[in-house]
Amino acid sequence: MSNTLIDVVVTSREDQGAGVAIFELSPVARESLPAYKAGAHIDIHVNSELVRQYSLCTTPVKEGTYRVGILNDPNSRGGSRQIHVDFKVGSTLRISAPRNHFELTVNSERTILAGGGIGITPLIAMAYELQAKNKPFELHYCTRTRGAGAFAGELQSAFPGQIYFHYDDEDHSQLLNPEEALSPCVTGTHIYVCGPTGFMDWVINSAKSLGYPSAQVHFEYFSAEVDNSGAGFEVYCAQSELTVAVQEQQSIVKALEGAGVKIDVSCEEGVCGTCITDVLEGEPDHRDHFLTEEEKADNDQMALCCSRAKSSRLVLDL
Repeated sequence: MSNTLIDVVVTSREDQGAGVAIFELSPVARESLPAYKAGAHIDIHVNSELVRQYSLCTTPVKEGTYRVGILNDPNSRGGSRQIHVDFKVGSTLRISAPRNHFELTVNSERTILAGGGIGITPLIAMAYELQAKNKPFELHYCTRTRGAGAFAGELQSAFPGQIYFHYDDEDHSQLLNPEEALSPCVTGTHIYVCGPTGFMDWVINSAKSLGYPSAQVHFEYFSAEVDNSGAGFEVYCAQSELTVAVQEQQSIVKALEGAGVKIDVSCEEGVCGTCITDVLEGEPDHRDHFLTEEEKADNDQMALCCSRAKSSRLVLDL
């Protein structure tokens, strides 16, 4: 994957729902933007130091542009707040080429899409792709209140009979019931989940309780709490022959940074995969939401921004 950044201009901004801004981005000095598949995201360089990931939700009729929906999150670490204030029509910014860790399996016999809040964004592109390929699917969109979410009018118009809205503050019978929505569990059904951590854990665990194997349950976390608790340990960088002590309540990234070793990071919450590094020796204590359970069991790579060590020493390919 190329690390080349792309200069784009904001050609449209529409504020919808409760604090969601929908931006359309067009290239500044090129005829087109790189192609991508449903589920992809881009890195947006909010400023010289701040990079955040946002899912692409472009409609098929908007070829040549990228579209993102960004929530002005009250718990933001600065990215979404600055975007909502500074990004206007005509603003120029830099983005990465699309990356996809949440790719859609388009040949599934049945697809269930479940989005909570702003987690609807990657699922919109999936719904359009499934519709274009005439594949059966249903899209469940959960928000706290009616009108809080963005894209509601578009989704109702584009996917009649396939979109289901669920509002936390209305009649209990109208709430999402995962056991009902995900049943029956059959080999040809795939589930895609995105949204707040609690929502995702609820849907994913419900799918597992119904017997869905991990290969049929796909998800992408937007954010996560970072747990840096636990005893200190030692990290040895094999390439640079440097030994670094990682203290309690300190991330490996911060410990390495203090020793002059710079690690590329973005989310710093274990959800984007930017800081994934090969492990040559030792046993990681995986605390990320990026690697699959199978990848974690192999113990040959880890997310340095949030994970720690079960062994007293880790040897990294750095």
